[in-house]
Amino acid sequence: MDAVVLAGGYATRLWPVTRHRPKMFLPVGDELVVDHIFVALEADDRIDDVYVSTNEYFAEEFRAHLAERDYDKAELSVEDTTHEDEKFGVVGALAQLVDREGLDDDTLVIAGDNVIGFDVSDFLDFFEARDDPVLAAYDVGDPADASAYSTVELDGEVVTDFQEKPPDPQTSLISIACYAFPGETLPRLQEYLDDDNNPDEPGWFLQWLQARDTVRAFSFEGAWFDIGTPESYLDAVAWELDGDTMVADDATVEDSALGENVQVLPGAEITGSHVAGSVVFEDATVRDCEMRHSLVDDQAVVEHVDFSDGVLGAYSRIDGSGAE
Repeated sequence: MDAVVLAGGYATRLWPVTRHRPKMFLPVGDELVVDHIFVALEADDRIDDVYVSTNEYFAEEFRAHLAERDYDKAELSVEDTTHEDEKFGVVGALAQLVDREGLDDDTLVIAGDNVIGFDVSDFLDFFEARDDPVLAAYDVGDPADASAYSTVELDGEVVTDFQEKPPDPQTSLISIACYAFPGETLPRLQEYLDDDNNPDEPGWFLQWLQARDTVRAFSFEGAWFDIGTPESYLDAVAWELDGDTMVADDATVEDSALGENVQVLPGAEITGSHVAGSVVFEDATVRDCEMRHSLVDDQAVVEHVDFSDGVLGAYSRIDGSGAE
């Protein structure tokens, strides 16, 4: 079995923090977002090869990261884009990867920017016992919250209806970007595209596929975070830290109070401040601040200010003292 980790997005909603780094490289606890997935795929003996689908713009960062971590299975498969407006769409890029790499085995497709609370091995167990296309389904609790996602309706475990971003959802059960396809399903990606269907979100392909084939749902409870906004990223960090703080050994915290769910990365400095629900990145400085639910990127400086629900980009500075 093969696996494809989708990592080709430009994460514009998370700019400036993701302007020059893949959002998959954001830290969540001890690991980067994407490493939670890589570790799970390395551990499952059924997965032979892991193809990391990314773009030219971030390819070198992924190449360096994979070499540093020395994963046995993961290798890059690069789409020829360097900007958001050049993207082929997720389905288009996936179909190109299948052709480029000659994939014809059963294949797991999973988004590299998701933090999930279930064991990927349990998902693969479910798939192997059915041998139909399988999606992972999660209940967001309120149909009003489902309109930004793909909604699914079930008869048992069989998907009876699938709607990509419906304007008026009738269910709170959604499909997340985790799918398993039998090898014989892979050519249908190109069939779908040849019919001039939407190449963007994978949900459009699943909606098309469900109308033609049996698609089953692996329903799970617990945690799921789609890292797409500062809010969702901080929610994932809060889930991972579970109320604790995580301060790197070579970070400095002096005359400060750290509340719940604070992650402080190497080289960062916090002095005379109260910080809660935030991430302070490498070599950043927080001085004489009240900071809540915010991100301060690498080597940025924020001082003498109430900084709440904010995002400060790398090498930027905010000084609320009025000093020149």
